[in-house]
Amino acid sequence: MPDSPLFASKKCPSCFQWSTWQQKPDDRCEHCGNLLDPQAAKSAVAREKVANQKTPSVILMEINPEDAPLTRFLKTIVRGGQLAFAAILSFIMWVVAAVAG
Repeated sequence: MPDSPLFASKKCPSCFQWSTWQQKPDDRCEHCGNLLDPQAAKSAVAREKVANQKTPSVILMEINPEDAPLTRFLKTIVRGGQLAFAAILSFIMWVVAAVAG
């Protein structure tokens, strides 16, 4: 039993015996050793995989250092256009929100 007077228990889906449960996805049955909540373990792995993915905050054209000088120049112009477009849209949304009150 844990030191605290309040504790949780969960019925094992494999052996149907009750075990203490810390509500963690990797908690195991005291009797058979299987996971008490296999679905939570799967979803924890999926959440960790999503959290580790690289997601850019703004989707801009990537300029690689190994690109040719002319290509980098053209990509810089396109990126400037993307930023200008985002700035104009942000300004319009701000005006609409300010007018709406």
